[in-house]
Amino acid sequence: ETIRQSIGDLREKQYELEGTNSNYMFRVDSDTIVDATKCGNLARFINHSCDPNCYAKIIPVESQKKIVIYSRRDIRLGEEITYDYKFPLEEQKIPCLCGTPVCRGSLN
Repeated sequence: ETIRQSIGDLREKQYELEGTNSNYMFRVDSDTIVDATKCGNLARFINHSCDPNCYAKIIPVESQKKIVIYSRRDIRLGEEITYDYKFPLEEQKIPCLCGTPVCRGSLN
């Protein structure tokens, strides 16, 4: 579901109050967010990695902005698909558990 930033902020608080452990929001641009927390396809479960095998790109499709996942390299059968979430820098750090040799230690 495509929502404005202000609605995304409200939903984030609502999800916390509901006890939802994770939310699945993806920033499209400065005021547009895709919220796949309660609906969406399996791509919402793609995990973060500091050394990802894919990247996300926003492209225009019939006057709408779409999130597309591209591979950076060949992906082995059974290998998890990952991309860098590129969260904005914030004082309160979110620990990264990707386990790669180049792990930054936090998602933000």
